Amino acid sequence: MTKELMALFGLSVPTILLSAIAATAVLVYLPFVLVAVARVQAGYSQEMMATPRATIDKLPDYGKRATWAHQNSWEAFSLFSVAALMAYVTQQNSAVVAWSAIAFVPIRFFYSVFYVLDIPVLRSLMFALGSTCIITLIGSSITTTLQ
Repeated sequence: MTKELMALFGLSVPTILLSAIAATAVLVYLPFVLVAVARVQAGYSQEMMATPRATIDKLPDYGKRATWAHQNSWEAFSLFSVAALMAYVTQQNSAVVAWSAIAFVPIRFFYSVFYVLDIPVLRSLMFALGSTCIITLIGSSITTTLQ
């Protein structure tokens, strides 16, 4: 691990990887807070409670986008978790791996923000950057095992 990284965060790369997984798990639910607000605003009823996916059309537009951001967050979380655990298991200890894990967290935060605010260009940029972080983690892990 680089001295700069240790000085900046005081954390080891394995700790950064596991912490990033935990933070990303929390971020899965961030858009859902807005989904809940949108449901209340739409007049949350027994019908909506019984069939929440079928009643998405009753939500205001921001609520629909928050729902989609929440669903996409689950998808991203599953891929990122696997990538971070691959790096953890293969004992990756580079600054690139650490920064990829660190960067993924705010990238996913802003992905959801831009999704809810309906800014597709920035949302797509965050998606691409997040995917790059995942690919970096997987690539580093596979490269190590091939040596």
